[in-house]
Amino acid sequence: MSKLISGIQQIGIGVPNVYEAWKWYKENFGMDIRIFEDDTVAELMLPYTGGKPHKRHAALAMNMSGGGGFEIWNYTSRTPVGPDFEIQLGDLGINIAKIKSPNAKKAFDNFKERKLEILGDFYENHFFVKDLYGNVFQVVQQEDYFKNTGKLTGAVAGAIIGVTNIENARTVYSDILGYDEIVYDKEEVFSDFLNLPGGDKKFRRVLLKSSKKREGSFSELLGESSIELIQVLDREAKKIFDGRFWGDLGFIHLCYDMSGMKDLKEECEAKGFPFTVDSSVKHNQDNSFDMGEAAGHFTYIEDPDGTLIEFVETHKVPILKKFGWYLNMKKRDPKKPLPKWMLSALGLNKVKF
Repeated sequence: MSKLISGIQQIGIGVPNVYEAWKWYKENFGMDIRIFEDDTVAELMLPYTGGKPHKRHAALAMNMSGGGGFEIWNYTSRTPVGPDFEIQLGDLGINIAKIKSPNAKKAFDNFKERKLEILGDFYENHFFVKDLYGNVFQVVQQEDYFKNTGKLTGAVAGAIIGVTNIENARTVYSDILGYDEIVYDKEEVFSDFLNLPGGDKKFRRVLLKSSKKREGSFSELLGESSIELIQVLDREAKKIFDGRFWGDLGFIHLCYDMSGMKDLKEECEAKGFPFTVDSSVKHNQDNSFDMGEAAGHFTYIEDPDGTLIEFVETHKVPILKKFGWYLNMKKRDPKKPLPKWMLSALGLNKVKF
């Protein structure tokens, strides 16, 4: 089976309290669907957790308007820590998560009225807002939606990522992940960045999208996405997770739903980005890694600056857990989108808090 990347499955967000965070994301970004929730030990991430397994509480939340989810992640065997410096725009790693909106100006006005922490003004088709922990999100006008829910936003539609060299980074983001089309490539002091920490510097800013529509089982729900690579030109960027563990506070990884892990592994190795974590070392008799309510095969690579990219080949997903309805993805054509009615059934897994 050849490699097929269907879209952003989720962005990992390290938080101090899963339910506190989830409530905020539900109220403000409509992340009210529970795909899975797990309170076990992260035993395979040893390269990024000090060589020791750690217990954590994680939940995958989604929005039925469409877009990737949030993997809300909280250490329970240790206290998660933040950076010992203020993150500046252009620092190395995931700076900002992009959130789609059918009407970004309406979302801006609503957020402003509710006194959310907006950074700057409304700029053409987007604005920036902080969550309760200081993570920055860019709410962007975007037209592709899975379902009209009436919400002001959908979910994840990309990320702004700080890098040291855009050409080097594109080996991962364009060649491997498929963001092969340049929307713009600009170099200046940007007005919409001025109200972000460190945003008054000169940047090279390259927005990438895929020239081909994403395919795959969950592609209709996940939708299209873009990656914006930024390179600060007049200061030395710091690594956002320098000296910290994966899962500590902030944006911890960007995860892609995919199929054809064997071909992906060969491609990543050939391009100089081998898997640093591979769940196949702990697969069960069905050749899957058990993730509580879900199962699959997951792997990680690092971009040239150490930003973590996760890949998940889903083998089992709960559609309606309380009725014992789990979908076996191994029996399906990976290129064929799941029926809309089946994906819509995920909307019945709504959280009540």
